[in-house]
Amino acid sequence: MNADKEQMIRNRRQFLMSAGAGLVGMMALTSKTWAAVSETMPFGNGEREMIAYPQKRKLMRITTRPPHLETPFEVFNEGVLTPNDAFFVRYHLADIPMSIDPDTYQLNISGHVDKPISLSLKQLKAMKTVEVVAVNQCSGNSRGFSSPRVFGAQLGNGSMGNARWVGVSVKSVLALAGVKAGATLVSFNGLDAPVLPSTPDFIKTLAIDHAMDGEPMLAWEMNGEELPFLNGYPIKLIVPGYFGTYWVKHLSEIKILNTSFEGHDSFFMNTAYRLPDNDCLCVPAGTVPSKTKPITKLKVRSFITNVSSDQKISVGQYALLKGIAFDGGSGIKEVVVSDDGGLTWKVAKLGKDLGKYSFREWQFAYKPAKNGDVQLMVRATGNDGDTQPMTATWNPGGYLRNVVETTKLTVV
Repeated sequence: MNADKEQMIRNRRQFLMSAGAGLVGMMALTSKTWAAVSETMPFGNGEREMIAYPQKRKLMRITTRPPHLETPFEVFNEGVLTPNDAFFVRYHLADIPMSIDPDTYQLNISGHVDKPISLSLKQLKAMKTVEVVAVNQCSGNSRGFSSPRVFGAQLGNGSMGNARWVGVSVKSVLALAGVKAGATLVSFNGLDAPVLPSTPDFIKTLAIDHAMDGEPMLAWEMNGEELPFLNGYPIKLIVPGYFGTYWVKHLSEIKILNTSFEGHDSFFMNTAYRLPDNDCLCVPAGTVPSKTKPITKLKVRSFITNVSSDQKISVGQYALLKGIAFDGGSGIKEVVVSDDGGLTWKVAKLGKDLGKYSFREWQFAYKPAKNGDVQLMVRATGNDGDTQPMTATWNPGGYLRNVVETTKLTVV
């Protein structure tokens, strides 16, 4: 742990001692109050309280410490880019930074390099910028629909978001330090920290070839604005096409390794966030895989966003269905819609292409022919040929859910 991080942790602990523990201490994040409200919202397997945190509208609270907030699903009907104030929040460690001074912030690069360096936010912003529109999806998004249920936060479908990210490529930053021959991995650490020594730090790694391919980036801008604090201010690691577990917030330390990543702080790579190591990345429900590998790329998914289950629509009249689709980086080739349980499918119209890592909007003019209940299904296929399964697979982490979604409507 670097000196800046240690000092921040000391400062935070001193603050909590003077201001009081728990939520009272958290109020130091901004001058605003972390306002709890009594409003609730239906959830995948229950209800969740709606709460407004600093820089955020009312979101679904999953946990308080560390903050874990999910986006209400109707937000995804507001546009292809998810508003910053509605973007989901996910931390792993409870000792999160309460404030970060942009003038004293430093990003340290060390390890298997020619010269360790430390870069200020001003220095990073002076470098050649890059941008990408990319989906950030929590690995456990939709976990609450796993059957049988699995351990972990019982999430609905809202722990995802799409944004335009601006920053500098990891490749450019590493070039300043000079990566030595024989490097194998790059590790990334942020300013959040464990409360107890027995808890491992949250550190993620990328293969050196991936880190240096020009796509992973360090972002300071999100949808044309400064990163919200709870989404990683001032610098967030962006790994397009990969699950959000790799998108380290409040990035403070990069290390180049020429060995495997082992030890106490390798937990979130070597123990957590892993999938069955087989072709389907799944096992029979309720069983444990004999061999695992780290979760990495997103799977192809699609959703209807402008209607929800149990809504009523009129027979013989067109209803314009809208939605989104995305995958791990091949881009969306096709979206199809069915109202007969998947027996027949009709092609939807794709919206503007903002890039292979972005949400892709789609529309479909649906005209129900008769009264009664219908089950609308939507299915996406990527340019790589990967398509959504009709039956959900299962793994102990509740990861990678991408089954064809069904919206139940009543035609009247």
